[in-house]
Amino acid sequence: MKEIIAFIRPSKMAATKKALDRLEVPSVTAIPVLGRGNQRGLNTVLSGIDVSPRLLAQGKVQGMKYVPKRMLVIVAKDSDVEKIIDSIIQENRTGYIGDGKIFVCPADEALRIRTQERGNDAL
Repeated sequence: MKEIIAFIRPSKMAATKKALDRLEVPSVTAIPVLGRGNQRGLNTVLSGIDVSPRLLAQGKVQGMKYVPKRMLVIVAKDSDVEKIIDSIIQENRTGYIGDGKIFVCPADEALRIRTQERGNDAL
């Protein structure tokens, strides 16, 4: 089993959810988060916020301290990981800064509290 942690644009959440539904991913946790990557916060123009051209010309527009994202957490069977990753990339890749990141971590064990099922059965 693997844990997939993806950070995506909030505007891409609905399309990503539909794509994961098509793959019959059994469960996804989505959490609104704030953060930044190597770019140290996006320029407000790139993040979809309207800014006065006058302020831009004067150089008074700075990057944002933190950028809103959605963090998705999915625990999946090893055999499903690549198709889930490919689907997330397909729905979220624009080619611009801020498309997001995906991390894949080992998940040693899963337990369903109600039934005490373990491993893939608990997913």
